[in-house]
Amino acid sequence: MKKDKKINNKIGKVKPFDVINTIILLLVAIICVYPFLYIFFLSISDGKYLVTNQVKVFPMGVNFEAFKYIFTNKSLNIGRGMFNSAIYTVAGTITSIFITFSTAYVLTRKRFKGRFLIMSLFAFTWVFEAGIIPNYIILNALGFVDNPLVMIIPNAINTQFLILTKVFLEGLPDELEEAARIDGANDWVTMIKIFVPLSKTIIATIGLFYAVFIWNQYLVPQIYLKSAQYQTIQQILKQLVISSGSANTSFSTFVKNGISLNPQNLRAAAIFVAMVPIVCVYPFVQKYFKKGILVGSVKG
Repeated sequence: MKKDKKINNKIGKVKPFDVINTIILLLVAIICVYPFLYIFFLSISDGKYLVTNQVKVFPMGVNFEAFKYIFTNKSLNIGRGMFNSAIYTVAGTITSIFITFSTAYVLTRKRFKGRFLIMSLFAFTWVFEAGIIPNYIILNALGFVDNPLVMIIPNAINTQFLILTKVFLEGLPDELEEAARIDGANDWVTMIKIFVPLSKTIIATIGLFYAVFIWNQYLVPQIYLKSAQYQTIQQILKQLVISSGSANTSFSTFVKNGISLNPQNLRAAAIFVAMVPIVCVYPFVQKYFKKGILVGSVKG
């Protein structure tokens, strides 16, 4: 009886505004998620229903032949593109986190006299960019053209993420460094063993930003990566979805295992495959994401 009374009291305390707010947020969530679901529904629908424009909300003639086709057809190079993008994203994210965090740590040490000048130079490059042609001339001279490292090194540090990390580190007590130095720790030991464990939120936050940025990068690989063996999934999607393509990259309507496959659901399958990996990363860093953004934006 007491439990029933408590439940009734809680129900009675629910305000109409809370219900309306929940409904609105639910609708917004559905609106944001549905485009991704619609792409998936197109990819698993029978092509004959797509031709007649019968797929409006939910899939029709559910099958996974489109996914089997794009992965087994070697001429499309989907597997290679996914592999390359994964390597660039993992290596680039790790490199960027290390360089960004190390730079931010140095720029927050009060004993480093040139920190204001260096931070000003970073801010200057953030506001004023050289442009595509000067960047190409410089990177070409450095040997980054048709080099996979162009996806990792040139953009290894982002000024905006550097500022977020710097502001976060400035919020940590200076006494931590002083105590470590008394115990005989050098700067590397202090940063790695003391500041890194305390900075999981900001590391996860900038790590997610870097991963999304590298995975979705299109212009850089399109300009600098010429060889097919280095192409990313975004370049391959451009060939399959936007460009008319050559005979080995274009789609045509055909029947496989009694299922009609046409360019619409094959392209939808390719797009969905490219979206899934980076979407799956977010749940693992979600608990750090909000806190990292807020902490990095309150001060400074």
